Amino acid sequence: MSGLIVIGAQWGDEGKGKIVDVLAERSDFVVRFQGGANAGHTLVVNGKKVVLHLIPSGILHENKTCVIASGTVIDIEALQKELQTVTELGYLVSSKQLQISSTATVIFPFHKALDQARESSLGENKIGTTGRGIGPAYEDHAARKAILVGDLFDLDVLKAKLKSILEEKNALLKYYKQEQFTVKQMMEWAQSYLQSVEPYLTPDVGFNIYRAIKTGKRVLFEGAQGTLLDVYHGTYPYVTSSSTIAGSACTSTGIGPNMITDVIGVFKAYATRVGSGPFPSELKDDLGDYLQTKGFEFGATTGRKRRCGWLDLVAMKYATRLNGITHLALMKLDVLSGLDKIGVCVSYEINGKAVHEAPTKLSDWEKAKPIIEFLPGWKEDLTQVSSLKDLPRNATLYIDFISKHLGVPIDVISVGPGREQTLWVKPLFAN
Repeated sequence: MSGLIVIGAQWGDEGKGKIVDVLAERSDFVVRFQGGANAGHTLVVNGKKVVLHLIPSGILHENKTCVIASGTVIDIEALQKELQTVTELGYLVSSKQLQISSTATVIFPFHKALDQARESSLGENKIGTTGRGIGPAYEDHAARKAILVGDLFDLDVLKAKLKSILEEKNALLKYYKQEQFTVKQMMEWAQSYLQSVEPYLTPDVGFNIYRAIKTGKRVLFEGAQGTLLDVYHGTYPYVTSSSTIAGSACTSTGIGPNMITDVIGVFKAYATRVGSGPFPSELKDDLGDYLQTKGFEFGATTGRKRRCGWLDLVAMKYATRLNGITHLALMKLDVLSGLDKIGVCVSYEINGKAVHEAPTKLSDWEKAKPIIEFLPGWKEDLTQVSSLKDLPRNATLYIDFISKHLGVPIDVISVGPGREQTLWVKPLFAN
């Protein structure tokens, strides 16, 4: 059996899309298991930049089955636009290529309106949500009143659910002094997208994934966001609305954990974070601006600048434990070229004491001061490096330092955005 999970080991935006894109070529199934259109996976294929939000990256390869699983929340309007974009780029999307779980939750315009109204009301205490309706949609699912993708095709069920949901949502929107919605409006809105969704509707994607693994197919699971944004284990409340860790892949798709063979933790050679929330190793100086500019650190979904800092090994060790990471993929190593020295956060100081494990309280996260160890930098341009032996010695020392500290091998190293700018220490999903 061969089930492999690709997970973000930081605060998201680690470059998971590129790793999934490369591994998708060696896979049979690619499964998106949580989150919604608040995540953006940026790929560069044949010199073209492609940003995918909902459709798994495997759609850019022929003869792959891509799945949007039950644990996701789907903006059908955004999905339609994404399908059009992928088709226009020459990647024909057929019902054999894409399966959408009939039990995934649908995001409606009232979810977005409520999300944005709540965020606006928080003022300086904003969470940093993208305003895409993700949180309110997950709330409905937890409250057992969500509208599922399959419900869109049963008008009586859809009408009854909308009537019940809108009584509550309109009361909240009225409180926030926002425009309210009618059942008729939402019925018409949903029906306008049915033709886009219907060809890909799949009653039981979990069974298809189970059967694929049992028959020797290679199944790749991709998550959104990153470990430290997990709703249970992240820097709560500055987190996303779903579980982003590896275990969520099983929960969302409906397969057992014994079907997972490996977990790849993707991380940058430095750290970034979008939005509010604690970030112990953040650099609020010219060096942080340098990393932001050179790394082109803008959110793929929102365009917001990402906060930048040194690599945080305390947080990385926490992510390694939470996910059961078996392999690491180091991204954007090329961005560090040109620095005389490179900092690594090896522990925190909290209330005057050295701390080597990630805190569990938000107040401790916010108090954490990074204890930085500096390693020698390198001047060489890495973007043309095509072999591990051609890496500068100091770059190799940096990689070895990280791997030794975390106790997990770094088997993938990225030195640029293109597919070909990927160095493999150990092939994964190899033939």
